[in-house]
Amino acid sequence: MNVKEQVIAIIAEQAVLDPEDVSVDSTLESLGIDSLGLVESIFAIEEAFDITVPFNANNPSETDFDISSVASIIAGIERLRAEQTAA
Repeated sequence: MNVKEQVIAIIAEQAVLDPEDVSVDSTLESLGIDSLGLVESIFAIEEAFDITVPFNANNPSETDFDISSVASIIAGIERLRAEQTAA
């Protein structure tokens, strides 16, 4: 399973949807994921990819991790994994 498939599976689980109902263009809001679901998604992503997502649930606008769409989350994870590998 690649990064895209894993992220879609995690987000679909949080949204109680089938993975095929989640596209890279979807926003978390359009999938019905609230702030608690977002935090749970971030935790699941951190665990699945063994990374630390720089996300502050109390102040989401002050993070450099873009959660505006599924595609931006995938891109952020790929960036974090590349940085971790380079370190």
